[in-house]
Amino acid sequence: MDSRFSFYRGCLLGLAVGDALGCPVDSKNWEEISRDYGPGGLLGYDLQHDYAEVTSYTQLAVFAANGLLAAMTRGRTEQYARYLVSALREWARSQQYRGNTEKTLCWVAQIPQLRRRACMDTRMLDTLNRQTLGTPEHPANSFTAPSAVTAAAAVGLFFAPERMEPSQVGTLGAEAVAVTHGDPETFLTGAVIAYALAGILQEPEHTLAQQFTQAAEAVQGQFGARYPQAAAAVAAQIRKAIGLVKHLEISPREAMTLLECTTASECLAGAVYACLIHPGNFDEAVTVVVNHSGRSSAVGALTGAFLGAKLGEEALPEFYLESLEPVETLRTLADDLVRGRQASRIFDDSWDQKYIQGMPLTL
Repeated sequence: MDSRFSFYRGCLLGLAVGDALGCPVDSKNWEEISRDYGPGGLLGYDLQHDYAEVTSYTQLAVFAANGLLAAMTRGRTEQYARYLVSALREWARSQQYRGNTEKTLCWVAQIPQLRRRACMDTRMLDTLNRQTLGTPEHPANSFTAPSAVTAAAAVGLFFAPERMEPSQVGTLGAEAVAVTHGDPETFLTGAVIAYALAGILQEPEHTLAQQFTQAAEAVQGQFGARYPQAAAAVAAQIRKAIGLVKHLEISPREAMTLLECTTASECLAGAVYACLIHPGNFDEAVTVVVNHSGRSSAVGALTGAFLGAKLGEEALPEFYLESLEPVETLRTLADDLVRGRQASRIFDDSWDQKYIQGMPLTL
Protein backbone atom coordinates (compact mmCIF):
# COMPACT_ATOMS: atom_id res chain seq x y z
CA MET A 1 0.00 0.00 0.00
CA ASP A 2 1.15 3.53 -0.80
CA SER A 3 2.62 4.95 2.43
CA ARG A 4 0.54 8.10 2.02
CA PHE A 5 -2.60 6.22 3.00
CA SER A 6 -1.27 5.78 6.54
CA PHE A 7 -0.61 9.49 7.03
CA TYR A 8 -3.94 10.65 5.59
CA ARG A 9 -5.76 8.08 7.67
CA GLY A 10 -3.71 9.11 10.68
CA CYS A 11 -4.76 12.72 10.18
CA LEU A 12 -8.52 12.11 10.02
CA LEU A 13 -8.55 9.37 12.64
CA GLY A 14 -6.29 11.39 14.93
CA LEU A 15 -8.56 14.40 14.59
CA ALA A 16 -11.57 12.29 15.57
CA VAL A 17 -9.75 10.69 18.50
CA GLY A 18 -8.69 14.05 19.93
CA ASP A 19 -12.20 15.40 19.43
CA ALA A 20 -13.88 12.42 21.14
CA LEU A 21 -11.36 12.37 23.98
CA GLY A 22 -11.86 16.05 24.73
CA CYS A 23 -15.64 16.13 24.36
CA PRO A 24 -16.63 15.11 27.92
CA VAL A 25 -14.42 17.80 29.47
CA ASP A 26 -14.83 20.55 26.88
CA SER A 27 -17.02 22.69 29.12
CA LYS A 28 -15.11 21.95 32.35
CA ASN A 29 -12.27 23.77 34.03
CA TRP A 30 -9.25 21.93 35.43
CA GLU A 31 -10.65 21.85 38.96
CA GLU A 32 -13.79 20.10 37.70
CA ILE A 33 -11.81 17.69 35.53
CA SER A 34 -9.54 16.65 38.40
CA ARG A 35 -12.53 16.29 40.71
CA ASP A 36 -14.35 14.03 38.25
CA TYR A 37 -11.42 11.98 36.94
CA GLY A 38 -8.73 12.17 39.58
CA PRO A 39 -5.46 14.09 40.00
CA GLY A 40 -4.18 12.95 36.61
CA GLY A 41 -7.29 14.17 34.83
CA LEU A 42 -8.97 12.34 31.97
CA LEU A 43 -6.64 9.57 30.77
CA GLY A 44 -8.88 7.83 28.24
CA TYR A 45 -12.31 7.94 26.67
CA ASP A 46 -15.31 8.58 28.92
CA LEU A 47 -17.45 6.19 26.90
CA GLN A 48 -21.15 6.75 26.34
CA HIS A 49 -23.06 3.62 25.33
CA ASP A 50 -19.74 1.78 24.81
CA TYR A 51 -18.51 4.07 22.06
CA ALA A 52 -16.61 7.34 21.81
CA GLU A 53 -18.75 10.11 20.38
CA VAL A 54 -17.31 12.62 17.95
CA THR A 55 -18.60 16.16 17.78
CA SER A 56 -19.00 18.84 15.15
CA TYR A 57 -15.20 19.19 14.91
CA THR A 58 -14.97 15.79 13.22
CA GLN A 59 -18.18 16.29 11.30
CA LEU A 60 -17.06 19.61 9.84
CA ALA A 61 -13.73 18.21 8.67
CA VAL A 62 -15.46 15.26 7.02
CA PHE A 63 -18.17 17.30 5.27
CA ALA A 64 -15.66 19.89 4.07
CA ALA A 65 -13.34 17.23 2.64
CA ASN A 66 -16.30 15.53 0.95
CA GLY A 67 -17.37 18.81 -0.62
CA LEU A 68 -13.89 19.50 -1.98
CA LEU A 69 -13.65 16.02 -3.50
CA ALA A 70 -17.06 16.53 -5.12
CA ALA A 71 -15.89 19.82 -6.67
CA MET A 72 -12.75 18.16 -8.02
CA THR A 73 -14.65 15.17 -9.41
CA ARG A 74 -17.16 17.37 -11.20
CA GLY A 75 -14.41 19.46 -12.75
CA ARG A 76 -15.36 22.55 -10.73
CA THR A 77 -11.89 23.28 -9.43
CA GLU A 78 -12.47 27.02 -9.75
CA GLN A 79 -15.43 26.65 -7.38
CA TYR A 80 -13.80 24.94 -4.41
CA ALA A 81 -15.05 27.65 -2.05
CA ARG A 82 -18.64 27.34 -3.26
CA TYR A 83 -18.66 23.57 -2.87
CA LEU A 84 -17.07 23.83 0.57
CA VAL A 85 -19.80 26.26 1.65
CA SER A 86 -22.49 23.93 0.24
CA ALA A 87 -21.01 21.06 2.23
CA LEU A 88 -21.01 23.11 5.44
CA ARG A 89 -24.62 24.13 4.85
CA GLU A 90 -25.49 20.47 4.33
CA TRP A 91 -23.85 19.63 7.64
CA ALA A 92 -25.96 22.32 9.32
CA ARG A 93 -29.13 20.78 7.88
CA SER A 94 -28.08 17.38 9.15
CA GLN A 95 -27.97 18.82 12.67
CA GLN A 96 -31.56 19.99 12.49
CA TYR A 97 -33.56 17.18 10.92
CA ARG A 98 -33.80 13.52 11.76
CA GLY A 99 -34.41 12.52 8.18
CA ASN A 100 -33.13 13.98 4.96
CA THR A 101 -35.22 13.55 1.85
CA GLU A 102 -33.31 16.10 -0.19
CA LYS A 103 -30.68 15.12 -2.72
CA THR A 104 -27.33 15.46 -1.00
CA LEU A 105 -23.97 16.73 -2.15
CA CYS A 106 -22.10 14.76 0.52
CA TRP A 107 -22.34 11.01 0.86
CA VAL A 108 -21.18 11.34 4.47
CA ALA A 109 -24.51 13.04 5.22
CA GLN A 110 -26.06 9.57 5.10
CA ILE A 111 -23.77 8.16 7.82
CA PRO A 112 -25.69 8.23 11.14
CA GLN A 113 -22.66 8.96 13.34
CA LEU A 114 -21.75 11.95 11.20
CA ARG A 115 -25.21 13.51 11.19
CA ARG A 116 -25.91 13.01 14.90
CA ARG A 117 -26.60 16.36 16.53
CA ALA A 118 -23.23 17.22 18.04
CA CYS A 119 -22.72 20.92 17.36
CA MET A 120 -20.32 22.58 19.79
CA ASP A 121 -21.45 26.10 18.81
CA THR A 122 -25.11 26.83 18.06
CA ARG A 123 -24.19 30.30 16.79
CA MET A 124 -22.35 28.60 13.95
CA LEU A 125 -25.51 26.71 13.01
CA ASP A 126 -27.50 29.94 13.05
CA THR A 127 -24.95 31.59 10.78
CA LEU A 128 -24.96 28.70 8.28
CA ASN A 129 -28.74 28.98 7.97
CA ARG A 130 -28.57 32.60 6.85
CA GLN A 131 -28.93 33.50 3.21
CA THR A 132 -25.65 35.42 3.16
CA LEU A 133 -22.57 33.92 4.77
CA GLY A 134 -19.31 35.53 5.75
CA THR A 135 -16.10 35.98 3.78
CA PRO A 136 -12.77 37.48 4.87
CA GLU A 137 -13.66 40.63 2.93
CA HIS A 138 -17.22 40.79 4.27
CA PRO A 139 -17.35 39.15 7.71
CA ALA A 140 -20.68 37.96 9.06
CA ASN A 141 -19.74 38.62 12.69
CA SER A 142 -16.75 38.96 15.01
CA PHE A 143 -16.78 35.45 16.51
CA THR A 144 -13.45 34.22 17.90
CA ALA A 145 -14.40 30.67 18.95
CA PRO A 146 -12.49 27.69 17.46
CA SER A 147 -15.69 26.00 16.26
CA ALA A 148 -14.89 26.06 12.52
CA VAL A 149 -11.15 25.39 12.54
CA THR A 150 -11.44 21.77 11.41
CA ALA A 151 -13.07 22.86 8.16
CA ALA A 152 -9.71 24.52 7.45
CA ALA A 153 -7.97 21.26 8.38
CA ALA A 154 -9.87 19.59 5.53
CA VAL A 155 -8.33 22.11 3.12
CA GLY A 156 -4.83 21.08 4.20
CA LEU A 157 -5.77 17.42 3.81
CA PHE A 158 -7.18 18.03 0.35
CA PHE A 159 -4.22 19.97 -1.02
CA ALA A 160 -2.04 18.42 -3.69
CA PRO A 161 0.04 20.36 -6.24
CA GLU A 162 -2.07 19.07 -9.12
CA ARG A 163 -5.29 20.22 -7.46
CA MET A 164 -4.57 23.85 -6.53
CA GLU A 165 -1.86 26.44 -6.26
CA PRO A 166 -0.11 26.57 -2.87
CA SER A 167 -1.42 30.08 -2.17
CA GLN A 168 -4.96 28.76 -2.54
CA VAL A 169 -4.42 26.68 0.59
CA GLY A 170 -4.20 29.83 2.70
CA THR A 171 -7.04 31.53 0.88
CA LEU A 172 -9.39 28.57 1.13
CA GLY A 173 -8.35 27.83 4.72
CA ALA A 174 -9.26 31.37 5.73
CA GLU A 175 -12.51 31.27 3.74
CA ALA A 176 -13.54 27.97 5.35
CA VAL A 177 -13.49 29.61 8.78
CA ALA A 178 -14.73 33.08 7.74
CA VAL A 179 -17.99 31.53 6.51
CA THR A 180 -19.13 31.44 10.14
CA HIS A 181 -16.43 33.25 12.15
CA GLY A 182 -15.53 36.77 11.03
CA ASP A 183 -12.78 37.80 13.42
CA PRO A 184 -9.58 38.18 11.32
CA GLU A 185 -7.34 36.45 13.87
CA THR A 186 -9.78 33.53 13.85
CA PHE A 187 -9.99 33.00 10.10
CA LEU A 188 -6.25 33.56 9.68
CA THR A 189 -5.82 30.75 12.21
CA GLY A 190 -7.69 28.64 9.66
CA ALA A 191 -5.15 29.61 7.01
CA VAL A 192 -2.25 28.58 9.27
CA ILE A 193 -3.90 25.23 10.04
CA ALA A 194 -4.45 24.54 6.34
CA TYR A 195 -0.86 25.44 5.44
CA ALA A 196 0.58 23.41 8.34
CA LEU A 197 -1.34 20.23 7.48
CA ALA A 198 -0.60 20.56 3.78
CA GLY A 199 3.08 20.93 4.62
CA ILE A 200 3.13 17.96 7.01
CA LEU A 201 1.56 15.70 4.39
CA GLN A 202 3.41 16.99 1.33
CA GLU A 203 6.85 17.62 2.89
CA PRO A 204 7.25 14.99 5.64
CA GLU A 205 11.01 15.54 5.82
CA HIS A 206 10.49 18.82 7.70
CA THR A 207 10.02 18.89 11.47
CA LEU A 208 6.74 19.90 13.04
CA ALA A 209 8.34 23.05 14.45
CA GLN A 210 9.46 23.98 10.93
CA GLN A 211 5.99 23.31 9.52
CA PHE A 212 4.22 25.47 12.11
CA THR A 213 6.74 28.30 11.72
CA GLN A 214 6.58 28.19 7.92
CA ALA A 215 2.78 28.16 7.97
CA ALA A 216 2.68 31.26 10.17
CA GLU A 217 5.22 32.99 7.93
CA ALA A 218 3.22 32.09 4.82
CA VAL A 219 0.08 33.61 6.32
CA GLN A 220 1.93 36.78 7.31
CA GLY A 221 3.32 37.06 3.80
CA GLN A 222 -0.05 36.45 2.16
CA PHE A 223 -2.36 38.37 4.50
CA GLY A 224 -0.09 40.65 6.52
CA ALA A 225 -0.66 43.75 4.43
CA ARG A 226 -4.45 43.53 4.76
CA TYR A 227 -4.63 42.16 8.31
CA PRO A 228 -1.31 43.16 9.93
CA GLN A 229 -2.42 42.91 13.56
CA ALA A 230 -4.28 39.63 13.15
CA ALA A 231 -1.49 37.94 11.18
CA ALA A 232 1.08 39.09 13.73
CA ALA A 233 -1.10 37.89 16.62
CA VAL A 234 -1.46 34.37 15.21
CA ALA A 235 2.29 34.16 14.59
CA ALA A 236 2.93 35.39 18.13
CA GLN A 237 0.73 32.63 19.55
CA ILE A 238 2.74 30.01 17.69
CA ARG A 239 6.04 31.51 18.85
CA LYS A 240 4.72 31.51 22.41
CA ALA A 241 3.87 27.80 22.17
CA ILE A 242 7.27 26.93 20.70
CA GLY A 243 8.97 29.01 23.39
CA LEU A 244 7.13 27.15 26.18
CA VAL A 245 8.43 23.84 24.87
CA LYS A 246 11.96 25.01 25.66
CA HIS A 247 11.10 25.82 29.29
CA LEU A 248 11.31 22.38 30.85
CA GLU A 249 10.69 23.84 34.31
CA ILE A 250 7.13 24.62 33.20
CA SER A 251 4.88 21.56 33.38
CA PRO A 252 2.60 20.74 30.42
CA ARG A 253 -0.46 21.58 32.51
CA GLU A 254 1.00 24.94 33.47
CA ALA A 255 1.86 25.59 29.83
CA MET A 256 -1.67 24.81 28.70
CA THR A 257 -2.97 27.20 31.36
CA LEU A 258 -0.66 29.93 30.08
CA LEU A 259 -1.89 29.34 26.52
CA GLU A 260 -5.54 29.55 27.72
CA CYS A 261 -6.96 27.73 24.68
CA THR A 262 -10.33 29.44 24.40
CA THR A 263 -10.08 31.35 21.10
CA ALA A 264 -9.18 29.76 17.77
CA SER A 265 -5.61 31.06 17.74
CA GLU A 266 -5.07 29.99 21.36
CA CYS A 267 -6.35 26.50 20.56
CA LEU A 268 -3.91 26.29 17.66
CA ALA A 269 -1.11 27.34 20.01
CA GLY A 270 -2.16 24.64 22.48
CA ALA A 271 -2.03 22.02 19.74
CA VAL A 272 1.39 23.24 18.58
CA TYR A 273 2.70 22.95 22.14
CA ALA A 274 1.33 19.44 22.67
CA CYS A 275 2.72 18.21 19.34
CA LEU A 276 6.18 19.57 20.12
CA ILE A 277 6.36 18.46 23.76
CA HIS A 278 5.40 14.88 22.77
CA PRO A 279 6.34 14.67 19.07
CA GLY A 280 6.54 10.89 18.93
CA ASN A 281 3.85 9.84 21.39
CA PHE A 282 0.28 10.34 20.22
CA ASP A 283 -1.30 9.12 23.46
CA GLU A 284 0.69 11.44 25.72
CA ALA A 285 0.10 14.43 23.44
CA VAL A 286 -3.69 14.11 23.27
CA THR A 287 -3.91 13.35 27.00
CA VAL A 288 -1.97 16.52 27.84
CA VAL A 289 -3.99 18.63 25.50
CA VAL A 290 -7.49 17.81 26.77
CA ASN A 291 -6.72 18.28 30.49
CA HIS A 292 -7.05 22.03 30.89
CA SER A 293 -9.69 24.69 31.33
CA GLY A 294 -9.96 25.60 27.65
CA ARG A 295 -11.76 24.13 24.63
CA SER A 296 -10.58 20.55 25.00
CA SER A 297 -12.30 19.10 21.91
CA ALA A 298 -10.92 21.77 19.60
CA VAL A 299 -7.34 21.49 20.87
CA GLY A 300 -7.60 17.71 20.95
CA ALA A 301 -8.86 17.57 17.37
CA LEU A 302 -6.07 19.80 16.05
CA THR A 303 -3.39 17.94 18.01
CA GLY A 304 -4.69 14.60 16.76
CA ALA A 305 -4.79 15.84 13.18
CA PHE A 306 -1.25 17.23 13.19
CA LEU A 307 0.37 14.29 14.97
CA GLY A 308 -1.67 11.71 13.08
CA ALA A 309 -0.56 13.27 9.80
CA LYS A 310 3.07 13.27 10.95
CA LEU A 311 3.24 9.81 12.52
CA GLY A 312 0.67 7.83 10.52
CA GLU A 313 -2.21 5.57 11.50
CA GLU A 314 0.11 3.01 13.09
CA ALA A 315 1.07 5.51 15.80
CA LEU A 316 -2.53 5.75 17.04
CA PRO A 317 -3.07 3.25 19.88
CA GLU A 318 -5.61 0.59 18.97
CA PHE A 319 -7.58 1.22 22.16
CA TYR A 320 -8.51 4.63 20.77
CA LEU A 321 -9.70 3.26 17.44
CA GLU A 322 -11.66 0.23 18.62
CA SER A 323 -14.24 2.39 20.44
CA LEU A 324 -14.42 5.17 17.85
CA GLU A 325 -17.69 4.92 15.93
CA PRO A 326 -16.96 6.28 12.44
CA VAL A 327 -13.55 4.61 11.98
CA GLU A 328 -14.28 2.88 8.67
CA THR A 329 -15.95 5.96 7.18
CA LEU A 330 -12.94 8.06 8.12
CA ARG A 331 -10.56 5.52 6.59
CA THR A 332 -12.58 5.48 3.37
CA LEU A 333 -12.61 9.26 3.08
CA ALA A 334 -8.88 9.48 3.87
CA ASP A 335 -8.12 6.91 1.18
CA ASP A 336 -10.25 8.87 -1.29
CA LEU A 337 -8.25 12.01 -0.51
CA VAL A 338 -5.14 10.11 -1.58
CA ARG A 339 -6.71 8.44 -4.61
CA GLY A 340 -8.63 11.57 -5.66
CA ARG A 341 -9.04 11.69 -9.38
CA GLN A 342 -9.96 14.33 -11.90
CA ALA A 343 -13.30 14.09 -13.66
CA SER A 344 -11.54 13.40 -16.96
CA ARG A 345 -10.08 10.11 -15.74
CA ILE A 346 -11.56 6.70 -16.38
CA PHE A 347 -15.09 6.15 -15.08
CA ASP A 348 -15.33 4.55 -11.65
CA ASP A 349 -18.82 3.54 -10.57
CA SER A 350 -18.15 3.63 -6.83
CA TRP A 351 -16.43 7.01 -7.07
CA ASP A 352 -19.31 8.38 -9.16
CA GLN A 353 -21.81 7.13 -6.61
CA LYS A 354 -20.08 8.99 -3.79
CA TYR A 355 -18.89 12.21 -5.41
CA ILE A 356 -21.45 12.83 -8.14
CA GLN A 357 -24.57 11.16 -6.77
CA GLY A 358 -23.73 11.94 -3.17
CA MET A 359 -24.56 8.44 -1.93
CA PRO A 360 -22.38 6.00 0.04
CA LEU A 361 -21.78 2.49 -1.26
CA THR A 362 -23.67 1.00 1.66
CA LEU A 363 -26.13 2.69 3.99
